[in-house]
Amino acid sequence: MRIKINAIRYLMRPLIFCLAIAVISFALSPILRAQEGAAAKSETSQPQAVSTEAIDIPIDHLKLLLDPLTKDELLVEAEAWRDLLKGKVQEISDAEIKSRVKKEEAAEAKADEEGSAPDSEEDQPAAETLNNEKKEVLETLPALRDEKSALIQRFTVVLDAVDAKGGDSAEYRKYISVVSGIKVDITDANAAWVAIRGWFTSKEGGKKWGVQILKFVVIMFVFWILAKMVERLVHKAMAGRETMSDLLRRFIDKIARRLVLLLGLLFALSTLGVNVGAIVALMGGGAFVLGFALQDTLGNFAAGLMLLFYRPFDVGDIVDVGGVSGKVDNVSLVSTTIRTFDNRVTLVPNKQVWGQVITNATATEERRVDMVFGIGYTDNIDQAMEILSRIVSEHELVLDEPESVIKLNELADSSVNFICRPWAKTADYWAVYWDVTKRVKEEFDVNGISIPFPQQDVHIHQVEANS
Repeated sequence: MRIKINAIRYLMRPLIFCLAIAVISFALSPILRAQEGAAAKSETSQPQAVSTEAIDIPIDHLKLLLDPLTKDELLVEAEAWRDLLKGKVQEISDAEIKSRVKKEEAAEAKADEEGSAPDSEEDQPAAETLNNEKKEVLETLPALRDEKSALIQRFTVVLDAVDAKGGDSAEYRKYISVVSGIKVDITDANAAWVAIRGWFTSKEGGKKWGVQILKFVVIMFVFWILAKMVERLVHKAMAGRETMSDLLRRFIDKIARRLVLLLGLLFALSTLGVNVGAIVALMGGGAFVLGFALQDTLGNFAAGLMLLFYRPFDVGDIVDVGGVSGKVDNVSLVSTTIRTFDNRVTLVPNKQVWGQVITNATATEERRVDMVFGIGYTDNIDQAMEILSRIVSEHELVLDEPESVIKLNELADSSVNFICRPWAKTADYWAVYWDVTKRVKEEFDVNGISIPFPQQDVHIHQVEANS
């Protein structure tokens, strides 16, 4: 009986052990399934590139596809495009290595053939066969380089999106700069010719740049014509404003034309693939730096604007500004061009013009001609005044209103001086001045009236010496 019980116990032990394992496994199975699910979920939740499914995706489609992605997702896209570019660069490198190996083998075969006679006339030389194989390899390079250029273009679009959303693309861009371009073996004329010909005939090379340059020229020509039209329209619109100076009209005409040309240039540069936004941002940042470097120029610029809007003088006016007298030829935003009376062209910085006294001799339609005539102390005062009054009244360019003034003004050291102040049109100022001066000299001579010159009497007193 005891033996039976021991036997039963011996048989029950494995059964109990298996049952315990089954119970433990059943209890732990939910935990294991949860861990497996979490691992699977983490694997499936790893971001995957979505823009590399079609490497020839149009650029505008690619931009739309990247627009909703986050910075981390865009970095995944950048990694994927970098790997594609790396693979393409590897293909090109392998092809270039293969072509150079073929070149070396062909050179060795040619050297061997020159030292031995061919087995038969029908056999093609090994060197020629290797050269043909090298040529076939070289012919595949233009297509591979086109594919590389297309990948770089799309990769750059992805990197622009990364930068726009706060990512760092410096490392990727450095990789692009290293693998870009065409590496040509200049010692192999055939390889160099195939590379150049392939670039000019490729869609991503010569054809692309030819079309873009043609677009650039056409766009600039169209905007040049448009700028001329805008300038004429603005000029006609400003011509009817009598309160606006010619200087301001010219300034507005030039600004309108140059703004249209600037817009055309930015639009044309965008067709060449230039990042216009970066240029505009650079211009904004550079303006701050230039503000310190060009303080004097900016001061002249501000003074030029003040001259244009406040109009102290206009084109053709006779002025005295900055110590220079003459006729105003032009006013730019930096300087005023004055043609002196002896026909010298002088450029005066606008700061000196606006910051000093400005005398405009032609700002009004009428001017008073100021002259002084002297007679001797022994001459007839009434006769001289009658002659001056008659000369002034008979001159056709002297105005009746305002009335001329002729008065005895000064008993000078050597003469009795009369002031003669007739009025004339501004344009007739010098004609009246010169004519009256000539007539006065002639009339005084005829009537015996002297025009004294400065003189000094020296009186010598003799003093007798005391004996």
